[in-house]
Amino acid sequence: MCTPNPRWLRAAFWAALVALPLAAQAELPTFSLVAENGRFSPTTLEVPANTRFKIELTNLNAGPEEFETTNPMKELVVAPGSTRSTVFPPLKPGTYPFFGEFHRETAQGQIIAR
Repeated sequence: MCTPNPRWLRAAFWAALVALPLAAQAELPTFSLVAENGRFSPTTLEVPANTRFKIELTNLNAGPEEFETTNPMKELVVAPGSTRSTVFPPLKPGTYPFFGEFHRETAQGQIIAR
């Protein structure tokens, strides 16, 4: 009869523990958003309702931009020439406005959860 090696079991356990969140994160629906000339493109993002998702924001403005929503409360500051992402919780079906804090008059859009 062969006795399992406790070191091997510990290593397998920790590898599985680390891999689970990475695999779950890799499966998130991801939506791209670009900030350029003080505006967002696209202005409407359609996302699946009741599902976590990620928005990747690329800032092509000359200065920083701050993506912001009030429901749910999210803020993401992105330096010029950079891309950052944020994960959203599952949203109920509906429309959720967003705006750019540094170009509030022109950088506006909406997330539609369907």
